[in-house]
Amino acid sequence: MRSPKSAFRWLVSKEWRELVASRSWWVLLVAMGPLVGVSFISAVRTYGEASGLNGTSAGVGEAFSPLIGIWAPTFSACELAAAFLLPFVAIRLVSGDRQSGALKLELQHPMPAFARVGAKALVLAAGWLIAFAAPLAAILLWKSYGGSIYPPELATVAMGHVLNAGLTIALAAAMASLTEHPSTAAILTLSVTVGTWIVNFIAAVNGGVWERAAGYTPTAMVAEFQHGLVRLDVTLVALTLIAAGLTFAAVWMRLGMTVRRRAYESIAVGALAAAAIFACAFVTASWDTSESRSNSFSEPDEDALRQIRLPLRIEAHLAPEDPRRFDLEHRAIVKLRRVMPKVQVDYVSATSIGLFEQTSAHYGELWYDLGGKKVMSRSTTADGVLETIYSLAGIAPPIEKDDVFRGHPLAVPPKGAATVFYGIWPAAIVAGLFFVRRRRV
Repeated sequence: MRSPKSAFRWLVSKEWRELVASRSWWVLLVAMGPLVGVSFISAVRTYGEASGLNGTSAGVGEAFSPLIGIWAPTFSACELAAAFLLPFVAIRLVSGDRQSGALKLELQHPMPAFARVGAKALVLAAGWLIAFAAPLAAILLWKSYGGSIYPPELATVAMGHVLNAGLTIALAAAMASLTEHPSTAAILTLSVTVGTWIVNFIAAVNGGVWERAAGYTPTAMVAEFQHGLVRLDVTLVALTLIAAGLTFAAVWMRLGMTVRRRAYESIAVGALAAAAIFACAFVTASWDTSESRSNSFSEPDEDALRQIRLPLRIEAHLAPEDPRRFDLEHRAIVKLRRVMPKVQVDYVSATSIGLFEQTSAHYGELWYDLGGKKVMSRSTTADGVLETIYSLAGIAPPIEKDDVFRGHPLAVPPKGAATVFYGIWPAAIVAGLFFVRRRRV
């Protein structure tokens, strides 16, 4: 290895050979086809049955959005693969050198530890993109059926799952570098994954700070991308966690350093990552890439709301598990925050379910405070929220345009999908495995 550049190329080539020789990666490839196939076939059947009802009125237009009806369930298979299969591939690649003793030989060459981790991450990303050919096949099948494709929303869904895979790779690399044995790394990685699910569960019950923290978990991040919403704060937090995980792996990969020094450096990495995440939480930019504008108010409403410069505070007397609170948060407040950054929402309740608070005189009330002017409403619908805000601001409700998204109904069965995902895909992967093994002999 005459230069750092040639050394890095050699390392990437070596890691690629390790990936191709890994059984876990081939298992991931084989499983990806049926996983995507089950989701895609079910989604197309449901979409086709709903389209057969000829319900294309404004009230059900979003039901015929391929984003919600096809791409969200189809790409959900990638989320499962990233959570339960990809960690084993990453751990195998990162800890393999340590188990075989090859890492000690590699450490004798003058190459930064982050470059070593970067080479592994680069190869793992390439391996994941190869597995991404399965949902690509679903896209081609949908197009062959005559289905509608809106590139911005499809690219947003793919971006969300690529970021999710990056988080998995960074976490698995960090755990594989920290622990002595791959099985321990796998248990720790799964524990962190389950921990994020627990945070989501606690947030659904208690709300408050937990609800805000749950918004940055991989599950919540993927859900927003699958609905065509790109939030800059979530994206920056994900990138920060990926960088922190890979840096943590690089720190613990330096076996020649003392454990105390590596521990101090890990604490420093964690502190910097925490500070960066705290700063990213104040970023408010976002983009709605869905064709149906499901994450936004209508354009006339958004133009009217942007004219309101005063801060808005909403005090909602609703329990975390009250369906009206879910409707208020996801149908109105989320959209409102994208247009009016100075929106503060405080939820007040004595219990988590609100079942025995229904007799309270103030339960269910929504108090709006705009520049000192207050008014109370009980409507949790998006139209009710907008009407109350316009009344407080003294603005006449805008005239709605006749540009309601009517959807893209398509009443077709998933022809050929089972053959592609249950037959051709596994056969092609197995054939590729035998071809690679034969060349290596």
